[in-house]
Amino acid sequence: MQYPSKILENAVEEISQLPGIGKRTAMRLALHMLKKSKTQTESLAESLVKLVNEIKYCKKCHAISENDICDVCSNAMRDQQLICVVEDIRDVMAIENTGQYKGVYHVLGGKISPMEGIGPQQLKIDSLVERAHLANEIILALSSTMEGDTTMFYLYKILKDRDILISAIARGIGVGDEIEFTDEVTLLRSIQNRIPYSASVMH
Repeated sequence: MQYPSKILENAVEEISQLPGIGKRTAMRLALHMLKKSKTQTESLAESLVKLVNEIKYCKKCHAISENDICDVCSNAMRDQQLICVVEDIRDVMAIENTGQYKGVYHVLGGKISPMEGIGPQQLKIDSLVERAHLANEIILALSSTMEGDTTMFYLYKILKDRDILISAIARGIGVGDEIEFTDEVTLLRSIQNRIPYSASVMH
């Protein structure tokens, strides 16, 4: 692709690094921003700079936050002894949108995936083990993919000897489905109808 400007070419290159964005789409977005007012484009740029410079990760659950401890973990009305383990912040947002879950979360930051070079060491598992002694129940709410099942089984093995209930969300969510894309009613029922993880392994 020939560019009339090196500045435009650099902008297209950067935009095309975003997931799901090819060069042609990046070009359309760059030209779209040129047509917008300078103020709008500068506002977008400023919000992205703030995103990378000011966003923090909760020191307890590892969710995205503006503070050292996120709003969920610092909420005295939440059940601190009920911990829902999820892959990333998108799953937290999906469950929060049901408006019914009253516990707290633990964000692993991914799933065990040898094909992608992601092992237990790359995930926030050690801090989950540390939090486990304060919990009555840990809900494993990972996607029903091979990687999700592998991660849940690994977590179950390292937590099963503790005096806590380890449960898994019910399989109302189809095999291969991601938590974040599940509709709120199905997701809520899957959490409400959760079963002991040991029983889900047997099935």
